[in-house]
Amino acid sequence: MGHVLKMKPVFKEMIWGGHKLKDVYGYDIPSDHTGECWALSAHKNGDCEVADGEFAGKTLSWVFENHRELFGNIEGDQFPLLVKIIDAKNDLSVQVHPDDAYARANENSLGKTECWYVLQAEEGTKMVMGHHARTKEEFVKAIEEDDYDNLLNSFQIKEGDFFYIPSGTLHAICSGSLIYEAQQSSDITYRVYDYHRKGADGKERQLHVKQSIEVTKVPSDNDRKQEFVKTKLENGEKTRYVESEFFKVDKYQLEDENVIKNDAPFQMVSVLNGEGTMDGDAIKKGDHFIICSDQKETKFCGSLELMITTL
Repeated sequence: MGHVLKMKPVFKEMIWGGHKLKDVYGYDIPSDHTGECWALSAHKNGDCEVADGEFAGKTLSWVFENHRELFGNIEGDQFPLLVKIIDAKNDLSVQVHPDDAYARANENSLGKTECWYVLQAEEGTKMVMGHHARTKEEFVKAIEEDDYDNLLNSFQIKEGDFFYIPSGTLHAICSGSLIYEAQQSSDITYRVYDYHRKGADGKERQLHVKQSIEVTKVPSDNDRKQEFVKTKLENGEKTRYVESEFFKVDKYQLEDENVIKNDAPFQMVSVLNGEGTMDGDAIKKGDHFIICSDQKETKFCGSLELMITTL
């Protein structure tokens, strides 16, 4: 048996957050405007602790730094990926994330490419992804004129939708969404528009218009056609949502008994729905684990919906 790290989430209160993280997953959240659950993270702004076992109480960054052999001895000075669950009671700001080169030069950070799986969406819920400017000049003019109604590419979403958001993509999660997010381990966000709303201090939140203009891709690729590869399992199905240079994301719909092999440096496992066992230990909706590289296969039993993110 290899190492499986059960992690304690870190919660973030946000101006736009709600209480679905408590209502849906039973988490003990700090307030009724909790926007983010950092479920699997070694980032300095939300470093998860191991819940039990050999490394109980140690942070994921500590385990990664001191036991790199458990992560396939991958290179790099930080754990590369981060998994969140986001509860948007209200709209998030319209924002963009830099790529690795810009983030390294300007923020001493990784860039941020991410992806979203829609866990819940209230009727009529929208999402912003991309824009309609054909040139950088058009893009700047729309920002200067506050013409976001015409600039932004928005559309309705539903439960089960998946979106891949490369760095440089203008985007916003909107009111009524509950989202699973897998991303590079970065907390660099450039806000270009925040609906002129005011924070608790009565002031509008800081915008990063110059950086947003520099990093946003123009023109925008607004084609959302996607084909996902489905694979039959012994007692279930695997859907490969994305396989990029940054991460792979698979959803597993399992019934009864299934063995999932691990040939990656690690597997970041989130239980989206159901309950059952993992190598005999009880697991349930809202649990999050990291299966280390020394655990080559894991037996899951029960009716389970899992999301597994790997390099």
